[in-house]
Amino acid sequence: MSEPMIDEPEAIPETLRERDQWVCWREKERDGKPTKIPVTPGAGGFASATESETWSSFEAALDYTETEHADGVGFVFTDDDPIVGVDLDDCRDPETDDVDDAALDIIERLDSYTEVSPSGTGYHVLITGTLPDGRNRRGSVELYDTARFFTVTGDHVERTPTCVARRQDALTAIHREYVQEAGDTASESKQHEAADDESPTTGAADVDVDLKDEDLLEKARNASNGEKFERLWNGNTAGYDSQSEADMALCCLLAFWTGGDQSQMEQLFRQSGLHREKWDEVHYADGSTYGEKTIERAIATTSEFYDPDAGGDTEDSHDPPDGVATGGTPDEADRSRAYLAEKNRLLSERVDELEATLEQKTERIETLETEIERLTDELAARDRETEQSHEEGSGTASETTDDPEPASLLSRFFGGQS
Repeated sequence: MSEPMIDEPEAIPETLRERDQWVCWREKERDGKPTKIPVTPGAGGFASATESETWSSFEAALDYTETEHADGVGFVFTDDDPIVGVDLDDCRDPETDDVDDAALDIIERLDSYTEVSPSGTGYHVLITGTLPDGRNRRGSVELYDTARFFTVTGDHVERTPTCVARRQDALTAIHREYVQEAGDTASESKQHEAADDESPTTGAADVDVDLKDEDLLEKARNASNGEKFERLWNGNTAGYDSQSEADMALCCLLAFWTGGDQSQMEQLFRQSGLHREKWDEVHYADGSTYGEKTIERAIATTSEFYDPDAGGDTEDSHDPPDGVATGGTPDEADRSRAYLAEKNRLLSERVDELEATLEQKTERIETLETEIERLTDELAARDRETEQSHEEGSGTASETTDDPEPASLLSRFFGGQS
């Protein structure tokens, strides 16, 4: 049993501890980089930030870190909570405690619960609010509000609040200054102008793709990752932990090929095999549907778009990059592959354990069957002995009753001769 990672659990805000949105994690090295693999508390299998059955209470997750199967705990962000996580990477020297000016500025302005990350080289800030639309990552600053898990250490930073505070204005300003690029602001202005003009189409790219649905689908199918597009288009979710992840992957591909045209993306997705009733359900406090928010996030996480005027005569020259094809940046694609690899490994281990258990039970059954056979034979032998004893006893009693005693026979014999 290993030492628990969190020495003072009460240091973690009750706002987080009271929610059953906790997983554990194990650190694995993938391609020379440490990767944190989410683990289901107690079960030890692969956990998913979109599958609530793999989450548990804070206490259960913390208890599991005392075993060799987990290195720490993590909090899962969902659409049902108002919590936002701000991840500041590579901004702290763990030996000197020197901190980047940008990180200090963000921490001071957010003024909410802050802790040192597991590596000791960064910080995690937790607040309540609504994450602004647009991209959620730039450089070493990353913002999360749903479908991700945040490692939690309890290593509270002194002089920061011990509670998760509401900091909407600060979050909006930090997102604008540190995450949203200048081009994004211009794009947003165009979108607002288009909305004011009641135009049904808002674009995220600077180029006008202007492809008909049939032409767009043909190009997507003929691209180097056309097989993946075809599977998703036909509703095949193999390789994804949930259909929501498959929805996002297809939307990212559609974002690339449409140039981020929300209207055309919506129209195309409804023709795909992934379309379902959930698409039109309102899932957010601002009245947005699941489909609308999925499209928005797909556009926000897509960094490159198809450009029909780009050089090159082959379709491959216009293929979406790997990050787009998997529904995020290349780093997120690497993490997804690492998660899947670890999930397969954990499943293989579980299969081996079950096979070993089955073999042990089979041997036990054979032992019990042999014992039952021995006891059955022994019982049958005892029954035969008992029956034989009864027969012998009955025979002796019969002779005593029916046959004349020897003395009487002799007396009659000799008496008849006198």
